[in-house]
Amino acid sequence: MNYISTRGRAPVLGFEDVLLAGLARDGGLYVPETWPTLSQEAIASLAGRPFAEVAVEVIHPFTGGALTRAELLAMAEQAYASFGHPAVTPLTQIDNCTFILELFHGPTLAFKDVAMQLLARLMDHVLAKRNQRATIVGATSGDTGGAAIEAFRSSSRVDVVILFPDGRVSDVQRRMMTTPIEDSVHAVAIKGTFDDCQALVKAMFNDHAFRDRVSLSGVNSINWGRIVAQVTYYFVAAAALGAPYRKVAFSVPTGNFGDIFAGYVARRMGLPIEMLVIGSNQNDILPRTLETGVYEMRDLVATSSPSMDIQISSNFERYLFDASDRDAELVARQMQMLAQGRRFELTEKQREAVRRDFGAGAADEEAVASTIRETRAASGYLLDPHTACGVFAANAALEGHVSGEVARVVLATAHPAKFPDAMEAITGARPGLPPRLSSLMTDAERYPVLTNDLKEVEGFVESVARAAVGGNL
Repeated sequence: MNYISTRGRAPVLGFEDVLLAGLARDGGLYVPETWPTLSQEAIASLAGRPFAEVAVEVIHPFTGGALTRAELLAMAEQAYASFGHPAVTPLTQIDNCTFILELFHGPTLAFKDVAMQLLARLMDHVLAKRNQRATIVGATSGDTGGAAIEAFRSSSRVDVVILFPDGRVSDVQRRMMTTPIEDSVHAVAIKGTFDDCQALVKAMFNDHAFRDRVSLSGVNSINWGRIVAQVTYYFVAAAALGAPYRKVAFSVPTGNFGDIFAGYVARRMGLPIEMLVIGSNQNDILPRTLETGVYEMRDLVATSSPSMDIQISSNFERYLFDASDRDAELVARQMQMLAQGRRFELTEKQREAVRRDFGAGAADEEAVASTIRETRAASGYLLDPHTACGVFAANAALEGHVSGEVARVVLATAHPAKFPDAMEAITGARPGLPPRLSSLMTDAERYPVLTNDLKEVEGFVESVARAAVGGNL
């Protein structure tokens, strides 16, 4: 299994090198040369099996022999042992045909834990085999940062620097990044937006001298390892609900397009997904793109679902590549237009594909609040603001378009306790953190605040990166 860049001008890599590379050297994102598939019998056999075993069945075809099944299973079992539910990602039914797929039972109460815990072990495995260090730099709109720091804080081979937009994440999200005491993990507030943080990370990857000097790697969803690990829970949920003999529709709260792209990968692998619904908040660039065929950035609006306050949905590039029959030159031109003019137009082929493959819905703040209140009144279930966007989008996009025989699954991407201020404003009560996080709000924080300046941020990264000093162990 080899991997190619969406922009066509980077080296072809194997699975291990893709894990460590993150962003391709031409600025593109890596995707598999071909999509492996699972048979109906294989999909049916996943029902009722432990999550780690399903992960092996889904992920191993993408490794190209770089890992044995036994090695991958051992890492998966270790990764998911710390989750607070034996099913790892359990389903909860809230009405006749709608299920909530709870992805927040990991250490930092967000869906990012599902992939990040495994990615940390995969990267450590490769680095140990090569006797190397790496420096991870990532950007977060809220949840990725805490998940990355938690996953890698015990690694002896990796230093982690996470950029987050100053004042634009919740207190709980910030503290999950700024309270760990290990010298190898660093949270950095950037005076700007998430898109500014993400642009800094991409610029560091495109500064090849700096990239090589610090052995730069990435754990944002630009890293293929993040995407492939997330594919697992689509198969787990669908098989539990009767797949492949029963179709399933998924509604996914998404800003960066990574989580829903994992659903697209599951479909390409043979999972019978009736519809994939993009759930957005007021920063509705993806629903607008589906409607108009034009990807056009606007000013960000701060919402109660900050992890989706995004205007540059990085993983959409992976989808556009596939939707254009893997026309790398076209995708490179479109990404250049976006960088220069904040917009680009989809081709007719891309427009037809995206409207065929996805539905969409965008919830404003009033809709988010009413969805949370109405769901709790009807079922007793408490949604966080991001998941509420997914429920709203499911109701908007699936009603009248998908038969009642199709199971509807909404991905619950975060625990309500990560957003206590927003939840109190909506419901009148502050959801409590699990007991294991009881000291989070009183632990000491440490983090610098830097300007949105590439050289300043690169200087900080180089000052803390052990790979820049010694390289190999």
